[in-house]
Amino acid sequence: MSSTCQMQGRPLPDELVGPLTETAFTPDQPETMRRRLARDGYVFFRDILPVSEILAARAEVFERLAEVGEIQLPVSTGTFTGSSSRRELCSDLGHFWQSVSEGPALRLVSHGQQVTRILSVVLGEPAHAHDYLFLRPAVPGRSTHLHYDHPFFARGSDRIHTVWTPLGDIPLVQGPLMMVEGSNQFHDLISQAKAVDYTSSNTPLVQLMENPAELAQQRGSRLLTADFRAGDLILFSMTLLHGSLDNLSTTAQIRLSCDVRWQPATDPIDPRYAGPSPAGTTGAGYGELNGAKPLDEPWHQR
Repeated sequence: MSSTCQMQGRPLPDELVGPLTETAFTPDQPETMRRRLARDGYVFFRDILPVSEILAARAEVFERLAEVGEIQLPVSTGTFTGSSSRRELCSDLGHFWQSVSEGPALRLVSHGQQVTRILSVVLGEPAHAHDYLFLRPAVPGRSTHLHYDHPFFARGSDRIHTVWTPLGDIPLVQGPLMMVEGSNQFHDLISQAKAVDYTSSNTPLVQLMENPAELAQQRGSRLLTADFRAGDLILFSMTLLHGSLDNLSTTAQIRLSCDVRWQPATDPIDPRYAGPSPAGTTGAGYGELNGAKPLDEPWHQR
């Protein structure tokens, strides 16, 4: 794969970067997909969502960001202006971000019939999504540190999965999702992740993940990613180590994606992520998310 990949400002050696394995969606043979999910910790479906719906969701989000001076016109290019008027125009940043995250075109993609069917087939029973949605616009220079999702979401059910959806094409240069190959079998790290205090940044697990290339080398693993296209979808477990590459766009292109947690409908749902005003991980609602910050401000990692 491309030698231009880097994470947290560190170039990634070519031999450590590999392609995600694609899986065909075969509803008449669901066991094939379930075995792949159990073995690899993820299933990667190409071109499974309607591109027209993805592009409508993308335009809806970028139009809202253009209103606060963060996206250049036309919004279809997803180009960052380099500045923001969000704080001047929005009295409540959390309320603004919740309104963006609950746009009808976005929710059709993230919570609609198509994705519900996909999850129900793969999980083998009716699936239900958390209402709380993580919408992630990443300007050049940003990435997300490696982490396991388990400490954040696995309180209501131990059968939760994450669905990550690119909202438009996301080539390698824009810093897409990246997963550590075989990390669903790193039992020592998973044990630490299950015990970690997500409000702390001073744990062995967090410190170990500061250098993704070093971690991959130590584990004889690779960092898996792809040139994503509008219509793609990845489903992965709470115990798969993942993050994102750095957005290295030289033309101010914003990487836009969203991720939502899904679980069997019969399992208890963590109330922090459900309802019309979900509290979120820390209790601050949508105001706790990176997306709630103006795009010209630094964000916290995760």
